[in-house]
Amino acid sequence: MQKIYVPVDNSDYSDASISLAVAFAKKFGSQLVGSHVYAAKMHDVRFKQMEYTLPEEYQDEVELEKQRRIHDTLITMGLQLISDSYLEVMKEKCAEFDIPFEPKMPEGKHYIKLVEDIQESDYDLVIMGALGMGAVKDSLIGGVTERVVRRINTDTLVVRDLEPIEDHDGNILVGIDGSPESFSGLKTAIQLGRKFNKQVEAVGVYDPYLHYIVFNSVVNVLTERAARTFRFKEQEQLHEEVIDTGLAKIYQSHLEVARSIAKEEHDYTLKITLLDGKAYEKILQYTRKTNPWLLVLGRIGVHSEGDTDIGSTAENLLRLAPCNVLLVSQRYFPQIDVKAEETLVWTQEALDRMEKAPPLVRGIAKTAVHRFAIERGHSVITESVIDMAMEAIMPERASERLTRVAKEIAEQKVLESDAVQTFICGECGYAAHDQQPVQCPVCSSPPERFQMVDKGSLEHVTIDEGGATEEETFDGVRLQWSEQSKKALRRVPRGYMRRNVKARIEKSARSQKIGTITNAFATEIINDSMGEAAAVREDAPELRAVQTQTTDSQNAAEVGLRFESPLQWTEDAVERLNLVPAGFMRNITQTRIEQRAQENNIAEVTLDFAARVIEDGRSLANEVLGQYYQQPDQE
Repeated sequence: MQKIYVPVDNSDYSDASISLAVAFAKKFGSQLVGSHVYAAKMHDVRFKQMEYTLPEEYQDEVELEKQRRIHDTLITMGLQLISDSYLEVMKEKCAEFDIPFEPKMPEGKHYIKLVEDIQESDYDLVIMGALGMGAVKDSLIGGVTERVVRRINTDTLVVRDLEPIEDHDGNILVGIDGSPESFSGLKTAIQLGRKFNKQVEAVGVYDPYLHYIVFNSVVNVLTERAARTFRFKEQEQLHEEVIDTGLAKIYQSHLEVARSIAKEEHDYTLKITLLDGKAYEKILQYTRKTNPWLLVLGRIGVHSEGDTDIGSTAENLLRLAPCNVLLVSQRYFPQIDVKAEETLVWTQEALDRMEKAPPLVRGIAKTAVHRFAIERGHSVITESVIDMAMEAIMPERASERLTRVAKEIAEQKVLESDAVQTFICGECGYAAHDQQPVQCPVCSSPPERFQMVDKGSLEHVTIDEGGATEEETFDGVRLQWSEQSKKALRRVPRGYMRRNVKARIEKSARSQKIGTITNAFATEIINDSMGEAAAVREDAPELRAVQTQTTDSQNAAEVGLRFESPLQWTEDAVERLNLVPAGFMRNITQTRIEQRAQENNIAEVTLDFAARVIEDGRSLANEVLGQYYQQPDQE
C-alpha cells in the first residue's frame, strides 16, 4: 500500500477516515493523498438562477455583470479556502508522523472528480467515509460514496466505525465464495491482521433453501401443463439428494483452500466458519453477533459477470454492515486453480457434459473438478473423472442419480421405512441415514456431534404435542405437523414471511429425512428466521410485537404453576429460564442447568450461572433436540 487516497469533507466519518489512513501509513510506510472537491460552477449557476430576485437597482445589465464577477471571485476564493482548511487538518496529522502528504483541490461535481482522479492515478487503496456532511438519522450510505464505489476498480475501505482502531478489539472477517476477488481479500486481511494484531476469520455461506422456497411459491401460479413440464417432484429430489449437500461441500472446500493459502503462503492459522442461508443476511447477522472491526469482501462474487460494478451481497453489506467494509477489486487465483488451468486437459465429452450444468453453478462445479483432479494426479479430465469428483463432494451414488434421477422417479415409488434412522451433525446440520458417520464429511466434526432421530421417537413426541395433521407439500410429499408446531408457526406474521418460514421448516425436515415436524424442530427454525429478519430490519415493529406477545402469552400460561427443583433458584434466574420456550425445551434446559450445578457443587442457581449454561455451546436448540431424540421412549 504505497499510496492511499482519502476524500475529505470535514464530517465525522471524514475525520475517522483520515485517522485510519494515518494508522495505515505508519504501518505500511505509505504516502497519503487528501482530496476535497469544491463546486464553484454549481454556485455560479444557482446565482444566475436567482438573479431575478435582486433589487431593481441591480437589474441593470452592467451592474449584473459586475455582481457576477464579484460573486464568482468570492465563491471561488471562499471554496478554495474551505478546501484548504479541510486538507490542512490532514496535512498536520501527517506532519506529526513524518508521513508524505499531497493535497488535491479539484473543482467540479464531487463524485465525478473523485472517480476521474482515482481512475487516472496509481492509488493502492481508497479510504472514505460511509456518510458525509449530509447524513441524517436513517442514512445508510452517502450518495458520493456509493457513486464512487460503483465506478472504480481500486480497493476501497469504507469507514463506518468512528472509534479509533487502537480502541477497537474486534477481529477481521473475510467473506469467501471461491471468487478470485475473495481470495485476494483474504491475503489483504491476513496482511492487515498481522500489522494491527487482529485475528482473521473466513466465513462462507451457501443457500440450500432458495430453490425450495421458489418452487413452493410458483407452484400455485403455473398451469397444470406448465407444472408437468417443470416436473417439480423430480427437480426437488434432484436438489435434496445431490445439489444441497454438494453445495455445502463445495463452499466448505473454498474455506479449506483459504485455510491452505493462509498456512502455506503466510504461515497463518486461519479460523473458518460455514453458514447456511442467504449470503448477505447470514454475514450481516454474523457481524452483529461478533462485532468485527473490518469486513473484507470481493467487490463482485463468484457468480458475477465481468462487467458488474458491484455484487449484490457486497452492495447489501456495504449499506447494512455495522463495521468498516473493505471492497477488494484485485484478483488472486490459488495455486491449485492456476495449476489446473495450465496443466489439465478436458476431453470433448467432459466439456459437453459440463455445458449441461446450469450456468449459475457451472463455475463452481468446474473448480471442484479441477481441485479433485489435481489432488489425485489426473492430467486429463474425462467423464469418469467428473463422476469421481461428484462422488467426492456429494452423497453416495449421487452423481449416478444426477444423470438418471428423472427416470428413477418415474419408475419407482419412494417407500418410507419405519426403520430409517437419521443422524444430524450438530455443527453444520449435515444429515446421514441408517449409519452414524465416523466423521462429518462437510465440517469434519467427530461422531459424538451427531444426534440420532428416528420415526419412533418422533411419533412419541407427536402424542405429547396433541397429535399430528398430515399436509402435502407443493410436489406431493406428505409431512406430519404436530398441533404445537402448527401453533408455533402461527406466531409468524401472515403472508410472505409465514410462507417463507413454513417452506424452510419443510425443506429442513425433508433434507434430514424427518417425516414429522415437532414443536421443538419448528420453533428452532422459526426463532432463527425471526432473528434474521429482525437483524436485517431492526426497526421492524411487527416482529418485535409478535415476539413480545408470544413471550407474554407463554409467561402468562406459566402463572400459577409450581416451580419444582432440588436446588435453590434466585428469582432472576427463574425469570431467565422462563425466556426459554415453554414445554420440553424449558424442561430440558432446567435439567441441564441443575446437572451442571450439581457437578460443580453449586447449591443455588444464580442468573449468571444459568445464563452461562444456556449460552454454552454453538446451538442450544440443536443440543436440546438431540438429547431428547436420543432418550429411550418412556411410557
